Amino acid sequence: MIKYPSNRMVGLNPSNPMGSPALKKKDYNPYNHTDACRHTRWTAKECYQFMSARPWQKVNDFYSYMVKGCISLSELFGKETYAIHDGTEIIEDCDKSQLASVTVGDRTGRWARVTFKIVLSYHGGSFDGWQKQPGLNTVQAWIEKSLGKFVDEKKAQLLKEKNLPIEGCVVVAGRTDKGVSALKQVCSFFTWRKDIKDQDVEESINGAAPGKIRVVSVSKVSREFHPNFSAKWRRYLYILPLNNETEGDHTSLYEKDIVDSAVCRHGRGDQSIDEASNGYAVDVDNKDDEETGNKSSRFLVSSVNHLLHQLEGKLLSYRMFARDTKASRNIGPPTECFVFHARAAEVLLPCAEKEGSPTKTMCIELVANRFLRRMVRVLVATAVREAAAGAEEDALLKLMDATCRRATAPPAPPDGLCLVDVGYSEFDKTTCLIP
Repeated sequence: MIKYPSNRMVGLNPSNPMGSPALKKKDYNPYNHTDACRHTRWTAKECYQFMSARPWQKVNDFYSYMVKGCISLSELFGKETYAIHDGTEIIEDCDKSQLASVTVGDRTGRWARVTFKIVLSYHGGSFDGWQKQPGLNTVQAWIEKSLGKFVDEKKAQLLKEKNLPIEGCVVVAGRTDKGVSALKQVCSFFTWRKDIKDQDVEESINGAAPGKIRVVSVSKVSREFHPNFSAKWRRYLYILPLNNETEGDHTSLYEKDIVDSAVCRHGRGDQSIDEASNGYAVDVDNKDDEETGNKSSRFLVSSVNHLLHQLEGKLLSYRMFARDTKASRNIGPPTECFVFHARAAEVLLPCAEKEGSPTKTMCIELVANRFLRRMVRVLVATAVREAAAGAEEDALLKLMDATCRRATAPPAPPDGLCLVDVGYSEFDKTTCLIP
């Protein structure tokens, strides 16, 4: 069951010893859900508490070892499933055609510049996100600093005249938030110098932050190539640990013979066989939960999978699942995304240490043509919330028509999120991690 923290006593403000009345807290009005699961659905605070209680350090360690090259996704999903992505050279068909159509020696001006496509991995827990910002330790800042030695003389002179550091300028396929890792992030860098080799770029970036940033591949591409606009799909993976170190083996809260959470779609007390419970008998009696407001912290991974599966093959507006977006991007086509693949499965996370035991986790794979800001993390948290409440399989689709973003759950922690790869050819279902 959800544990509520005890009420904290509010003391006097040190800067106000006379104890004058403090500022009133802003009232928070939760979204008024009207479906049958409204009494068993977690609040935003309960969602946050549940997600924060997971043993995230194990996931962080796993991503860290992946960036260092000590572990690969093959050990998580099997070699056959992910064999197509294990190679270090990633040059898509469109890049080959672009390279073939460009003869740099015959062109001048802006067409004579050399563009490098850089595929790299980095550990999100070591940085304050991708985007370069003053006073923050970001991935972009490290990459551009390491590329400063490859800037052409004309640009270097302009930077000196403006008293700016001599750094390169990179364009990325997608900016990741603080704490989000990447296995095959794609960025590009161009210069008018012709003496730079792929290996020179790779060695310079690898020396910037060893163990935290690693180059997967470097290749020359056409000037027309753009990491973001040329991309046709992105693949994200979210790993949610199911074991709670403070409560022993916590896996029983997720899959059991008898599920205590209310299964609202039956609407009456009886005993039935639910497909989502893998053939187990489910004791369906949600009367007490509706009257007392008891909320279970148990859910089935297969229920999350069914909820996400409903999103596949549809062009939908995900504005309710976005956060911190500009007003101009809150309606219309800017909010529409086409999800190619959305699945969840229970997977054992291998332990980085030889003596340690694997951790039971729920892995969520999402592939779409684009993602809105924090969309993946909100989708994950909302899918788990709806599964715990016993919502119907089309619950996520119904939330698309909500009138307020409070209808969806707050974003899940960034620790579990990873940008797996970016595709520049048509999406192939056979490359999915979770079939």
